[in-house]
Amino acid sequence: MGFLDALIHLFNFLLPALGLAVLLPALARLFWWRTLKGMGWVLASRVALAGVIVLVAGLLISGRDGAMSTYAALVISAALVVWWTGFKGRA
Repeated sequence: MGFLDALIHLFNFLLPALGLAVLLPALARLFWWRTLKGMGWVLASRVALAGVIVLVAGLLISGRDGAMSTYAALVISAALVVWWTGFKGRA
């Protein structure tokens, strides 16, 4: 495998986490725009970091990429990051 092929594989491996990091904070800000005001890139970067950690952990645990349990954990972790970052300490 050449360098370009390895780079494409790495990009495709990280794409679900990065795509969710762009979409989820944007959609959350549509509904809770007052609460999440000023949290744009902070929220997106935290969701991306959590997503990459979950994808790597899923690869190490299951031994392969693309397991549905890994993608379920990715969605749950992204939702928890948005909740924790935007709403922690509020009743």
